[in-house]
Amino acid sequence: QTPRTIPSSSRSSGPFLPNSRSVTCSPTEALRAPRPHRRRAAVVCSADNGKVKSNVTQTVGNTPMVYLNRVVEGCGARVAAKLEGMQPCSSVKDRIGNSMISDAEEKGLIKPGETILVEPTSGNTGIGLAFIAAARGYKLVLTMPSSMSTERRTLLKAFGADLVLTDPAKGMRGALLKAEEIKAELGDNAYILQQFDNPANPAIHYKTTGPEIWEATDGKVDILVAGVGTGGTISGTGRFLKEKNPDLKVMAVEPEESAVLSGGRPGPHKIQGIGAGFVPGNLDTELLDEVLQVSSE
Repeated sequence: QTPRTIPSSSRSSGPFLPNSRSVTCSPTEALRAPRPHRRRAAVVCSADNGKVKSNVTQTVGNTPMVYLNRVVEGCGARVAAKLEGMQPCSSVKDRIGNSMISDAEEKGLIKPGETILVEPTSGNTGIGLAFIAAARGYKLVLTMPSSMSTERRTLLKAFGADLVLTDPAKGMRGALLKAEEIKAELGDNAYILQQFDNPANPAIHYKTTGPEIWEATDGKVDILVAGVGTGGTISGTGRFLKEKNPDLKVMAVEPEESAVLSGGRPGPHKIQGIGAGFVPGNLDTELLDEVLQVSSE
């Protein structure tokens, strides 16, 4: 194998900073070197002005809102969407992943490097937890129905989480029972965060999501529409907004095929992230003015 020359720098392992020099390495080492199409921006600084986050978990929250136009054409109301897809890991669940772990740490219930976190999830909460767990040094075991997407599984594994797949016909209840089984096997070193019953879930939405919506709309919000998975988003956000505007209406969305909130029977459906098949403890049903059913199709 013929050695090749690649640029390097005494200040960085990448070839894109000034004052670079050339070094000779084997083809194998060359393949590991950064490529131009893999450029990453990095800055060495010592600023402590609050504008540079001290860690990635501080980037959670403060997502923008945008008015929908084409998809609501002909609608009598102005409809705005909160872009939770712009969270670090692309979902609203980043909020509760950060909140539940921080809350448990503050209460002395878990410790990085010691506690094994266990949690049943349909995907996004698991991703949020895996993201925070990786940043803070926790081992994480997730149980989830095998019907969840391959992309979610891949991302969870990339964050270092261990996955245990359960029977999709049993829904989230099956994943929950499996998590409790694993917790019993692991003993005192394991801790289940209980996203469906953990008060830190709706609390973070009362503290952040609700106020963000109120501020962005200058208080001119009349209806909140949200899907129900754990019940945290709609309960925390809805509670805050109703305190600000008692006339505000809260509309819950659930799968038509598993319309438990409407009094129906649980069943399999294709809408990932909502419709757990039971009424979660974190859902404040007193806040709900209406429950809307949507088909998986």
